[in-house]
Amino acid sequence: MGRLDDLDLSLKLKRREQDERLAAGGRRLAQLRLALGGKLHDGDPLGPPLAIVVEGWDASGKGGAIKRLLAPLDSRHVRVASFAAPTPDEKRHHYLERFWTPQPGWGGMTVFDRSWYGRVLVERVEGFATEEQWRRAYDEIVEFEGTLAAEGTIFAKFWLHVSSEEQLARFERRQADPLKAWKITDEDWRNREKRPQYVEAVEEMLARTDVHAAPWILVEGESKRFARVKVMESVIEQIERGCAARGFELPEPLEPETSV
Repeated sequence: MGRLDDLDLSLKLKRREQDERLAAGGRRLAQLRLALGGKLHDGDPLGPPLAIVVEGWDASGKGGAIKRLLAPLDSRHVRVASFAAPTPDEKRHHYLERFWTPQPGWGGMTVFDRSWYGRVLVERVEGFATEEQWRRAYDEIVEFEGTLAAEGTIFAKFWLHVSSEEQLARFERRQADPLKAWKITDEDWRNREKRPQYVEAVEEMLARTDVHAAPWILVEGESKRFARVKVMESVIEQIERGCAARGFELPEPLEPETSV
C-alpha cells in the first residue's frame, strides 16, 4: 500500500460547481499573477518565481488541467515548458541541464508539462538511465529544487492519478475519436503494460522527493472536473503560503463579480 492507494478516486464535481470554482479561482489567480509580476501598481516590486510542475499518468488530464489553469491569465505573463525525450545533443549533458533555462526568474511563472522527474519515472522503467543514475537522481533533484527554493522559487508539484480502469477507458475513447486519436501512441499502450513498475517508481519518487521546499500535491483525477479545480485552488494556496513565508505581501482577494 502506498500514497496512491490512499486517494479517494470517487471524488467528483458537477459541472456547475466546477465552473463556479474555476471562475472564482481564476479571478484570484489572475490577481496573484499580476502581483507577482509587479503589475498591479506602478513601482510594485517583483514577487517570487513560481514553478508549477505537472506530472501524471498518460490520459490523466494534465493538458486539460493546464488549459483551465492558464485560461484567466495573459499569455505574456506565463511560460509553458513542454518536454519530450532528450535530443542526442541534450544527452551529452547532465540531464538537469535542459531544465535550467525555462526556470522562472523573479516576477516570472513557468508551467512544466512533464519535467526532470522523467529521470526517475520513464527513464528508470524503460532502462534509458542506469540504476546508478536514477538512484542518484533523487538527491540531485532535491538539491536542484532546494537551490531554487533558497533563491525564492515557489513550487507547486502535481501528480494526477487515475485508476488503471479509467485510463484504459480514456485510451479507448481517444483512439475512437478522429480528432484525438493522435494523442494515443503505441508507446502509451506499451507503458500501460508496465503499470506495476511505474506505480513502484511513482511511489518511490513521492517518498524521496516530497520535501518542505517543494512538496508534492496528489490529485484525484478520476473526475476531470474535480482535478481541474483542485489544481487551480492548490496553486493559489501554494502562492499565498509561499509569499507569506518569504515576506512578500499580497493583495486581499477581490470582491466576487456580480451579474447584472
